[in-house]
Amino acid sequence: MEHMRYSGLLKSEQEQALEMIIRSNSILMNVLEGMRELDLPDWLLVSGAIYNNVWNYLTSRKNMTGVNDFDVFYFDGTDLSYGAEDLQIKRVEKRFDKLSHPVELRNQARVHLWAPEKFGHSFAPLTSSQDMLDKFASKSHAVGVRLLDDDSLKIVAPFGLDDMFSFRVTPNPALNNRIAHEKKAARAKSIWPELTIVPWPVRS
Repeated sequence: MEHMRYSGLLKSEQEQALEMIIRSNSILMNVLEGMRELDLPDWLLVSGAIYNNVWNYLTSRKNMTGVNDFDVFYFDGTDLSYGAEDLQIKRVEKRFDKLSHPVELRNQARVHLWAPEKFGHSFAPLTSSQDMLDKFASKSHAVGVRLLDDDSLKIVAPFGLDDMFSFRVTPNPALNNRIAHEKKAARAKSIWPELTIVPWPVRS
């Protein structure tokens, strides 16, 4: 059970463990340093590039196992046009053109404009990048990191880090995201059999 060594620890201890794992990963640090250079408003490296690599580290798997891309959020409500977002996407693509995996950038201030068509229901405008983490299908996946000017790491985890460090994929019923939770959980379980999948809650 060595992979569970950070499960159940204090929040501060888990944050220290996460920082240690991230700083030991040169690819993640490359992305964080590059995003800091680009200086987009309220940016966060989020999701799989973080929690997948935590699981890789703790189970001695190869770095970047299970990671398809680097998801990066930013929040800029001053211009909600796709053109403005596309300009930033192109800046990011140019900055990371030699990276092994693509960096997928999305302005969270625009989510409510395209989400109804994609998800089939209305979507209230978000107020920050963290606001989207609150709505992730699985609580264990809701983690974001930013490298600050003083080289410290800002960790954003609205549901805490214990699910991630306990290898527990826990649903977040904030939205009707059952399919996403189950699909991502099944894929993760096939890569990291150490995981426990918590079923989507059944409403009476």
